[in-house]
Amino acid sequence: MFGWLRRKPAEPLTFEDASAAFAYACDHLENRLLIEAVIPALVEEQGRTGGEGEHYFRIRLANRAGGREIWACTLKEAVRFPEVGDLVGFRVVRVDPELPDPFDLLGFIAYRFEPFYVPGKGWRIGENFTPKNIKPVLRW
Repeated sequence: MFGWLRRKPAEPLTFEDASAAFAYACDHLENRLLIEAVIPALVEEQGRTGGEGEHYFRIRLANRAGGREIWACTLKEAVRFPEVGDLVGFRVVRVDPELPDPFDLLGFIAYRFEPFYVPGKGWRIGENFTPKNIKPVLRW
């Protein structure tokens, strides 16, 4: 009866590759650096493996300026890792604007995204890199 009050669902967007999806994220999405936010990023280079088993990657976080380059890692308990060219989700753990760049941002690579975006809902997760022993944050 009141179906006419509902908003029509947004059409999902499919991109040809991760680079095109990243370009869309830079141009059309507001990717604010907030605690617990997941920011889309493009993996540009594979780095070293840390002493505890974490894998480092140079990624470019999506923003309106075309991206911010940082080094990020997967957590040591992760069993799978992204590859160069993947669209990933960087989970923000801490933001401290008083510290100099690049020490002002702390987080980890949590997901590999598919080049498929649903407006209002987000990116389709292709693979989860967050270890099972990391508990999600619950809000009441």
